[in-house]
Amino acid sequence: MPENAGEPTTSAHTVLGRPVPMPVRIRRARAFMASYRVPAGVAQEVIAYSGLRVIQLPRDRALCTLVFVEYVDGDLGPYHEFGVAFMVRHHTAAEVGGLADLRALSGGTAGVFIHRLPVDGEFTLAAGRGIWGFPKELADFEVEHEGARRGVLRMDGKLVVDLTVRPGLRTPSRRGAGGAYDAYAHIDGVTRRTPWRMEQSGMRARVGGAELILGDHPLAAELAALELPTRAPLTSTVDRLAMIFHDAAPV
Repeated sequence: MPENAGEPTTSAHTVLGRPVPMPVRIRRARAFMASYRVPAGVAQEVIAYSGLRVIQLPRDRALCTLVFVEYVDGDLGPYHEFGVAFMVRHHTAAEVGGLADLRALSGGTAGVFIHRLPVDGEFTLAAGRGIWGFPKELADFEVEHEGARRGVLRMDGKLVVDLTVRPGLRTPSRRGAGGAYDAYAHIDGVTRRTPWRMEQSGMRARVGGAELILGDHPLAAELAALELPTRAPLTSTVDRLAMIFHDAAPV
């Protein structure tokens, strides 16, 4: 799809008494993530409430990514975030299944469904839920971005995940590296699509390289039902991220 296809018009919102002009810009963030091949049937059950369909990989698998992000400089202020996301078919996809799903994934026309999104800031929680319908909720974070990256997430006093990612080989970088994506989320009975643009530098990637420990929180049990922890076919670390989030629209 064209980069700006279907993007909502520029607007402004008020969050906790503070104006938030659109689009929202993140000037600097850093992240690390691990992607897993999980049972497609279980993944589909997990996101069935959204009305979307997971991308179908060979051997009846779907792609689930766990990601820790530290927002250093952006319009919503500094905060930490943990995401559980699934690659899904675009809501306008005419062809589905098999080769069509693989083409969408490799060609960048698949969507990203954000299933869980704990954060550690009240303002970003209110903005995320009120502007985009992102399922943000408060949590406690311990994060290390130097050397082996490690993120520990706790909610309601219980451990959710303890994820360590060992950096891999530096990937070739070019000016403006990144891309445009459609991020989907669902709260209050509504699924919304948010056009999202990302530029990255200082990225390292590898096969494997992740150690995942699940705790005793219900979210950890949900991840265990996806057969996690298992070997991650892809992990990556990003030293510098810049992002733009446009207005959301119901689908």
